[in-house]
Amino acid sequence: MLHLQVQAIARETMDIAQRNIQAGQKLVDVRALCEETMLSLGADSFWYWGIGAFVFSGKDTILSVPGKTYETAGRVIQSEDILTIDLSPQKDGIWGDFARTIIVENGETLRDSKQTQNADWRGGILAEEQLHAVLLDVAKPQMTFEELHARMNNEVIRLGFENIDFLCNLGHSIEQKSADRIYIEPGNVRRLDEVEFFTFEPHIKRPGGEYGYKHENIYHFRGDVLTSI
Repeated sequence: MLHLQVQAIARETMDIAQRNIQAGQKLVDVRALCEETMLSLGADSFWYWGIGAFVFSGKDTILSVPGKTYETAGRVIQSEDILTIDLSPQKDGIWGDFARTIIVENGETLRDSKQTQNADWRGGILAEEQLHAVLLDVAKPQMTFEELHARMNNEVIRLGFENIDFLCNLGHSIEQKSADRIYIEPGNVRRLDEVEFFTFEPHIKRPGGEYGYKHENIYHFRGDVLTSI
């Protein structure tokens, strides 16, 4: 239940951010809004390098950087813009982890990013949703993290995209210490059911494309069925 509660903090924060982001705001203000909201909703800290919200916009959405080097850019949101926001709330040592791609059109955020008039952006957002749908269909408890990586990375390519994560992984286990995480990556022969929870967070772009897309949930098995929290 604690994991559900902390992930609910992240979900509600993203919803509040999506209702309040608009053209003219600075990314540092979006980060502050997200972090202040998570704390007000019950988070007591941020588990990933002490940063609660990783915020990118425009062509910077293709950037994939480790937390220890991240700095929020001094960019201002444009009237037609794309943002990725990745939230890392923590409460009593329990992590949340939640990312979405947000679209700004005519100066205001779309409640449903798939409704964007930008065909390129819409394609990326729909690809992310398709990847999560395939994950739910193919992931089995006995599958290894390496096998899942191969299956889902092939799906990224099949959809016409590439994995641009700086470590080339597609997610990680949920732990109490960052150093204990294991990843959806080649060479990891641990089974999925050896961890209680794991994220799926493909960071993708079109080959040669200018924009990146994120969509992240935490998953676990109920029996043999994978479900998000």
